[in-house]
Amino acid sequence: MKKAVFPGSFDPVTLGHTDIIDRALPLFDEIILAIGTNSDKEYMFSLEERVRFLEETYKAESKIKVMTYSGLTVDFCREQNAQFILRGLRNSIDLEYEKTIGQTNYKMKGIETVFLLTSSGKSHISSTVVRDVIRHGGDYQFMVPDVVRK
Repeated sequence: MKKAVFPGSFDPVTLGHTDIIDRALPLFDEIILAIGTNSDKEYMFSLEERVRFLEETYKAESKIKVMTYSGLTVDFCREQNAQFILRGLRNSIDLEYEKTIGQTNYKMKGIETVFLLTSSGKSHISSTVVRDVIRHGGDYQFMVPDVVRK
């Protein structure tokens, strides 16, 4: 079984995330949407809200499982018997950052990282941008799934 972990804070989940997840579905038998928890980080949305956003977005998709974890992503992958980490790339800055992490993860635990390029028209979307637009009262609805819009 080909199993991948797509880690992130998903604060909130965006159409950039769902673009990568939807396009990865044919590649894997199971994808775990793994919400990393970090007690040092301040989140806009609670952990419960972020889990609900993902579960509701993918309620009809049997290949998707939503879980939370803390610690190293590669350790979580091992615990879940996942052979792959799924990551999306929006630009060359993402590539350089993710390449370093991917190489380190492989060296530590032999976990491969699979990169998918964000679809045209979605590379400007990030959770950071969405949070900033929300904080300033702007229209963010074109960047997030329906469940986040409510």
